[in-house]
Amino acid sequence: MYNSILKNGKAEIEIKKSIFIGRAFFVKSEEEALEILKDVKEIERSATHNCHAYIIGEDGLTQRYSDDGEPSGTAGVPMLEVLKKEDMRNVLVVVTRYFGGKTWSRWTCPRLY
Repeated sequence: MYNSILKNGKAEIEIKKSIFIGRAFFVKSEEEALEILKDVKEIERSATHNCHAYIIGEDGLTQRYSDDGEPSGTAGVPMLEVLKKEDMRNVLVVVTRYFGGKTWSRWTCPRLY
């Protein structure tokens, strides 16, 4: 047995003048995840980063992530690890960041995402 989400969701938070917008989507295929990701990137085209992670399928074998310009392994990987730890399936998460003037360290960045 695995976990998923009942409905899509969105939340926003400001941390030291950077705006973070988190979104979660129920998806049934990688194609659907990529289409939603494309739509989010279009909506948030002026954002500094649109990092994402997803796990698809009952077996959870389709797993992808992207740091989208953040230092390697500091955004997408932590997001994917949370999905794995919570045994989530058929979920796409996207965190959009609007740069607020503060550059985050390699150690702080994963905690933000």
